[in-house]
Amino acid sequence: MSFPKLPFERILKRNGAKRVADEAALEFALIMEEMMSKIIENAWELAKHAGRKTLLVNDVKLARRKTLS
Repeated sequence: MSFPKLPFERILKRNGAKRVADEAALEFALIMEEMMSKIIENAWELAKHAGRKTLLVNDVKLARRKTLS
């Protein structure tokens, strides 16, 4: 995993968790990293389809909708 655990622990606590086990924070971080990778992959496909080498915010927004729906 390439992200630190603490930001994900904060997200979990901000959303109602009173206490967070280290393993839970790490698992959440892994899940989020996987989701982000899928969104980025879809965003690049959209940019390539549009004939661009630059990823735009709209590519990311559309990819998020496509990935999470």
